[in-house]
Amino acid sequence: MRFAVVTGGTRGIGRAVADRLADEGWDVLVVARHATDTLHRFVACDVADADSVRGVFAGLERVDALVNCAGIAGANRLDGDDALWHAIIGSNLHGTYHCCKAVLPLLPDGTGRIVNIASVLGLRGVPDQTAYCAAKHGVVGFTRALALAVAPRGITVNALCPGWVDTEMAAERYAELGITAEQAAAGVPTGRIASPQEVADATIWLLRPEARSITGHALPIDGGGLALP
Repeated sequence: MRFAVVTGGTRGIGRAVADRLADEGWDVLVVARHATDTLHRFVACDVADADSVRGVFAGLERVDALVNCAGIAGANRLDGDDALWHAIIGSNLHGTYHCCKAVLPLLPDGTGRIVNIASVLGLRGVPDQTAYCAAKHGVVGFTRALALAVAPRGITVNALCPGWVDTEMAAERYAELGITAEQAAAGVPTGRIASPQEVADATIWLLRPEARSITGHALPIDGGGLALP
């Protein structure tokens, strides 16, 4: 049985990924700061803490796939408190780095897979999301560099870049912007917001043998938003 580690797998996109992997017959370990009603094996871990991450992976013998979904968001401006900047960079960027570094010795050559959940804000900017944009741009760049570093081992590393997805995090962003989900959807060329399951479907595809030549890419899942002028 193939074994996957999913960070941030207790809610939103991470939960959808963990559930879909289990449906596909994978053995799944969910890593997150707090447990919820997850039906999967769970271990508490703050991915921003390198020691915490090392403790999780030190107890594993083999990992076939790592899916980095853990992350936080929040509007921040440069005239505000620095704490949110450091928290977002720590969880989204440093957390991805820590987990990838820890998993590399455990991934099998030829079939190992890493998928990093980035964002369309890793490909463009938004004025009040300086930390989140910086972190997700970093995840995209890190993904591309790491993909080249491990290509000789036959391991693939890709990023998914969702736009609006029907999650608690998106609902918090609607509140910040003073808009409804319907208004957000109206700004998407396809006129709809993606479901977490759609991101999970894309993740599953990248983990399959048919995708073994797909590496170093940042795939938008945004209903055509990045195609707009």
